[in-house]
Amino acid sequence: MILEIENINVHYGAIHALKDVSFHLAEGEIVSLIGANGAGKSTNLNTISGILHPTSGKITSFGEEITHAAPQTIVRKGIVQVPEGRKIFPSMSVWENLELGAYTQTNRAEINERMQAIFQRFPRLKERRNQPGGTLSGGEQQMLAIARGLMAKPRVLLLDEPSMGLAPLMVEQIFEIIREINQEGTSILLVEQNALMALSISDRGYVLDTGKIVLGGAADELLHNPMVIDAYLGGNNG
Repeated sequence: MILEIENINVHYGAIHALKDVSFHLAEGEIVSLIGANGAGKSTNLNTISGILHPTSGKITSFGEEITHAAPQTIVRKGIVQVPEGRKIFPSMSVWENLELGAYTQTNRAEINERMQAIFQRFPRLKERRNQPGGTLSGGEQQMLAIARGLMAKPRVLLLDEPSMGLAPLMVEQIFEIIREINQEGTSILLVEQNALMALSISDRGYVLDTGKIVLGGAADELLHNPMVIDAYLGGNNG
């Protein structure tokens, strides 16, 4: 198992944000966490990446416990988060943002080779490599955030709301990029408000509700589950 979360509990002061959450990610999978705002989806990713620490429970990656490891240690182990809201550095150039993604790498030739691979995948970023990140469109900034994560050579990519605020055509493009990254060997844990799009590219999924996992299974099964349809696939996700 590439990533295993066992009975984790997370508190924000008196608020019990995650309640005995357990799930796993196998090598080569895309697994989605879906649920309403405030359900605990981003809290899960922040706990795996070491930004938050659980009050109890265990997180294991590649057979090694990482429950209380520091974020930089977790990145070096190949688990990289692309945060909600992109969090690029707006005054720094596209090139500089990408170089920051490789801060755990030491081989300059490998970094340059990775940069060229990024520009091949994201030709728009190559065209804008000397522009400040803040001058990019929302879709371009999301590409930059994903590309910056890829610069760290992840084995597991934690994606937090990659479609947020994007036009429908750009959403489709971002999800196609996610699918391609997975097909090239990177396992992906995806947090996404657009449950229909998320499950359509996933192998499995879990439904979070007020800090608890209330349902899990194959993505195709969840797409046809009446509870999921009623709660998450209606309205804008129709």
